[in-house]
Amino acid sequence: MGMTRREILGAMGAGFGMVGLRGLAGAEIGASEMSDPLSPKAPHFPARAKRVIYLFLNGGPSQVDTFDPKPKLTQYHGKTLPMANLKSERKTGAALGSPFTFKKYGQSGIEISEIFPKLAECADDLCVIRSMYTDRPNHEPSLYLLNSGDKFPGRPSMGSWVTYGLGTENQNLPGFVVLCPGAPVVGSQLWNSTFLPAVYQGTHINNEEKDPDKLIQNLQNKSLTREQQREELDLLAKLNRRHMQAQGGDPQLEASIQAAEIAYRMQAEAPDAFDIRKESAETRARYGDTEFGRGCLIARRLAERGVRMVQVYFGNGQPWDNHDDIQIHRKLAGDADPAIGALLMDLKRSGMLKDTLVLIGGEFGRTPVVEVSGLIKVQNGRDHNNHGFSYVLAGGGVKAGTVYGSTDEFGFKAEENPVHIHDLHATVLHLMGLDHTRLTYRYSGRDFRLTDVAGELVKGILA
Repeated sequence: MGMTRREILGAMGAGFGMVGLRGLAGAEIGASEMSDPLSPKAPHFPARAKRVIYLFLNGGPSQVDTFDPKPKLTQYHGKTLPMANLKSERKTGAALGSPFTFKKYGQSGIEISEIFPKLAECADDLCVIRSMYTDRPNHEPSLYLLNSGDKFPGRPSMGSWVTYGLGTENQNLPGFVVLCPGAPVVGSQLWNSTFLPAVYQGTHINNEEKDPDKLIQNLQNKSLTREQQREELDLLAKLNRRHMQAQGGDPQLEASIQAAEIAYRMQAEAPDAFDIRKESAETRARYGDTEFGRGCLIARRLAERGVRMVQVYFGNGQPWDNHDDIQIHRKLAGDADPAIGALLMDLKRSGMLKDTLVLIGGEFGRTPVVEVSGLIKVQNGRDHNNHGFSYVLAGGGVKAGTVYGSTDEFGFKAEENPVHIHDLHATVLHLMGLDHTRLTYRYSGRDFRLTDVAGELVKGILA
């Protein structure tokens, strides 16, 4: 299903400050006080990346079946590892060698699984971090941490922090767009702005729907011209301002005013941006006629139009959560790989990859040993693994054709140059020209930031 106009307003409006109202009532308060919270802002220092596309493979893809080959694991297949299994969410048993083969690609010789052949063609543009780790082996806290920098709900998402810090380059579209069919486990909390002004939260588009007119329903007003709508909004802003002068500030009202303004401006550009029918049949075929494929193609179109951050979730729920049978990864990759490869190739062809940071990964990895809990029917799958997993980055100032860090010889735990989620976030912000220690927001008596009180820049992946 798509979004109604009312849902768009609700998604974009729940707590703006007076700055939103000033932008609408500028005629009364003077041009010097007018401000748009989404206007482009100067970074702390020269940025390598102007925008982010975050491809989220929700559920937890297995590092040892995708980007971290382990010959030793294959040797021990079906046997007990020479060291104790690390603690994960459920009971695990013997070593489970990958059923997929790995091959070296490009001049860089990065080894990538056979299930990602199109992505592998871009090997010399990739930076593969093989030493990621996170705090918990279950979905909810890991999803929160990856998306908002804390294991618990209630913190702003990374996309909200980025748009808060930099604004966006296109005032006719939201600064932060989330393409997700349905919702991954905890849903909208993963793209919420929480205590940041609500103009910075992600606008969720349910990309199950193919028809662009149904992706964002009722965007066009069939009763009034744009000039009449402009007059309506201006009058409403004046009336609401008088109301607040008499009654005091009302964050919900201020949020609704700003949301109505954004929705009004979206009429001019959103129908075109989300209409992938304007792409050639050949282009659409390269991305694939899947939810993720369409999401990646829309993400490229939004990035081309100046949207600051686009996040594409692979699917509803947690599709990469293959406890029963790791062979399911082959089917999942069959949908993901063409889309990711096409996106990277198109960005490179247009020259955008150099200043577009692409992130690819999930909330954690999977164990190199088989899961043997009583909850599964087929014992050919892997449990969650927070101790070590892989992330793939491209463009936006990262060192291309590089492998950074490593796990142990079985792929269980990050050993060389471990990278925590806070470190990844600090590095993403750095590439966007933002110092993660300076990008703060005062709330409830203290200064908050995406990386909380941690995070180190991963200098080894910078070009």
